Amino acid sequence: MNKAAEILKDLVSFPVLGGQSNLSIIKYIQDYLDGFDIEWHLVEKPEEKKTSLHCRIGPSADGGVVLSGHTDVVPVVGQEWTSNPFELTDKGDGKLYGRGSCDMKGFIACCLACVPEMVKADLKRPIYFAFSYDEEVGCLAGPALAKAIMDFYDETPKYAIIGEPSLMQPIIGQKGITVFETTVYGSAGHSSRIKQEVSAIHEAARLIMWLENKMEELIEAGHTDDRFIPNHSSLHIGTIHGGIAPNVIADQCVFHWDCRTIPRDDAWNIYNEFEAYCRQREEIMRERFAGAKIETSMHHPPVVPLNTPEEYEIVDLVKRLSGNDDLQTVSYAAEAGQFAEAGFQAIICGPGSIAQAHRADEFIAKEELDRGVLFLQKLIVELSA
Repeated sequence: MNKAAEILKDLVSFPVLGGQSNLSIIKYIQDYLDGFDIEWHLVEKPEEKKTSLHCRIGPSADGGVVLSGHTDVVPVVGQEWTSNPFELTDKGDGKLYGRGSCDMKGFIACCLACVPEMVKADLKRPIYFAFSYDEEVGCLAGPALAKAIMDFYDETPKYAIIGEPSLMQPIIGQKGITVFETTVYGSAGHSSRIKQEVSAIHEAARLIMWLENKMEELIEAGHTDDRFIPNHSSLHIGTIHGGIAPNVIADQCVFHWDCRTIPRDDAWNIYNEFEAYCRQREEIMRERFAGAKIETSMHHPPVVPLNTPEEYEIVDLVKRLSGNDDLQTVSYAAEAGQFAEAGFQAIICGPGSIAQAHRADEFIAKEELDRGVLFLQKLIVELSA
């Protein structure tokens, strides 16, 4: 087993889910960096026992490159694994199985495996590590981590490579995402009184159709971007709960929805329009029941899209390092847009396939780990020139 695989075995053994404390895996990374006398720094959330970590390898010089990854993974409950998800398993088929092996501890393992070469190299521009928490539950730590790196160092880092699994293909665009919870409060009563009471379920259905129509309205207005699949911002209702019996008017209904925006659209604008419609519906509802109301909350702040221009230097750099000129975009959200918003030229490029992420028997091909290490070795040479 090569060095990256050995480190990946250790990283996979930490069952740190999004939303949970990640201090255990960060302590492992701290101890590893201590072995090379690398000074690390934390961006902590002590009340939740969570922290991001950043460090610099190389000189205090402008124009450095941030290597970004997240330490948390998604749950395994309800999935049919054929091996222990938190024990890296080699089945002899050229793949390494385990939760997070692909998304995205494989990239972090490549970064750590290359540390000996980084510290020995005569770097003219530095390499930074940026390892976050709670990416899988809303990219919660990304903005603070990106800002901390910009603010902490005397020099100005320029580039950020977010190592989400892309089969080492340069990704210059991602959609943003925001998750909402909407609760409708109506009045309970006998179902024969549907015209006298306010059904929370009926009102929720109207709000859901507004969201559906809003999505179609954006498409018809030309808010499309053919780099993405689908090529528009999407509004999707994932869960809905309400009512106690077919013959009882529901006095409460809750639904969860997400808004995935292409770079030209703004989740705040969509939310504000939705809120305006909710206030209109409240006025109508209160004609029959004074206590009627609609409340919407965000599960997390909007995760901004990524839209890196093709002429940016980071694009040419990653194309050369990866040997891949095929630029792509993705419809999932990641921390790349947050690094771009903080002032970095940002791009996504990492080992493994996103098709393996979040599923049972998640794996990363051994050759992908090798490609990830080779990519970073080329980066070391580039920054030493």
